[in-house]
Amino acid sequence: MNILLLSGGSGKRLWPLSNGIRSKQFIKIFKRSDGSYESMLQRVYRQLRSLDFEVDITIATNRAQVSAIRNQIGDKADLAIEPCSRDTFPAIALAGAYLVDVKGISEEEFAVVCPVDPYVERDYFEALKMLAEQAEKGEARLVLMGIEPAYPSEKYGYMIPEKKDRISKVLAFKEKPDLETAKQYMEQGALWNSGVFVFRLSYLIEQVRKKLGYCDYQTLLENYAKLPKISFDCAIAEKEDSIQVMRFGGTWKDLGTWNTLTEAMDEVVIGDGRMDDTCENVYILNELDMPVLAMGLRDVIISASVEGILVSDREQSSYMKPFVEDMHRQIRFAEKSWGSFKVIDVEEESLTIKVTLNPGHSMNYHSHEFRDEVWTVISGRGYTVINGKRKPVKTGDVTFLRAGDRHTIIADTGVELIEVQLGREISVRDKKKHELEGV
Repeated sequence: MNILLLSGGSGKRLWPLSNGIRSKQFIKIFKRSDGSYESMLQRVYRQLRSLDFEVDITIATNRAQVSAIRNQIGDKADLAIEPCSRDTFPAIALAGAYLVDVKGISEEEFAVVCPVDPYVERDYFEALKMLAEQAEKGEARLVLMGIEPAYPSEKYGYMIPEKKDRISKVLAFKEKPDLETAKQYMEQGALWNSGVFVFRLSYLIEQVRKKLGYCDYQTLLENYAKLPKISFDCAIAEKEDSIQVMRFGGTWKDLGTWNTLTEAMDEVVIGDGRMDDTCENVYILNELDMPVLAMGLRDVIISASVEGILVSDREQSSYMKPFVEDMHRQIRFAEKSWGSFKVIDVEEESLTIKVTLNPGHSMNYHSHEFRDEVWTVISGRGYTVINGKRKPVKTGDVTFLRAGDRHTIIADTGVELIEVQLGREISVRDKKKHELEGV
């Protein structure tokens, strides 16, 4: 079974743990058996890999998220990478062309498209298999999964089925309604739109050719920035007459807001947090190295990171997006393919960062035109390469880098270091990559 996992979004509804690079699927809140935490991406990927039937997984994502994906699930995952963010129709079109033109999958095979970030259990993946089997019957050109609503909701799009049978023709798609309309939809047997689609790859290629005039991977890649920003629903599903929906009544939660995310948390406190006995329905998620104390609160979310601090009523947290959009500041935390960085101090002519390198990994070999840097290794060992010269470093060593020096550090063990950037023009744009020399 060919699985296309859609990984996108900017994560503004889960600020301050998410930012322009770290979307909601990368936040580690689900506790593993060993006491560590995993993200939505890691959880879904692990669940897929543990199935007792064969799946081929490709993740459709944008360039900004590649490092975070590599950091969390390694280098073995196949990625269909958007040059820039568009919407689900361009993303699925590019990913489908990647399957055919790059991976060599036959156009006659089927693809199951699903979001990377729902909270689901094994029955969901069994349903994906049944969905693919239904598509293979050829009764419809497009088969969707519809979620049986647990309550009338204004947050989801709806599908109106012809009948209340397990498999039914889709009569209509409805946008996110008001509460009274949602109740009426439920009475009609309507289903939440899960964003899960199954189609034969030849069908997708045909539709892309009709909509765009071309469908091969290389041409789509070269013209991607010009493609229309339109969802797969609007571009394809809502215009398709031969379409079915399969009901799913198992575990499914869309964790798109703090309110819904906390419903799936195993613990009410993650990180250094405490609350007194008078608190009710309070959640603390703290990534800072300082304690958070809550007293006398009810139905409140407290979330703290280097990006900021949120204190919100659970229900009101769903409406934070316009406030976050007005906040413009440098991203202070990101996971990279080689490790992670966290900004810990910002001054007018200096920037201090804590850098964590995973064992065997390194930064890009690069230089800066307008700033000097000072590296202090606080744990681990490895070696630096500066202007082609290799030098071992260990805990306590200090390295001075002048503007123009080509440099990197390569970790033997895991390495943590404090990087102080010094200069009048400190900018993420002041970086030039080079081919690694002398190693």
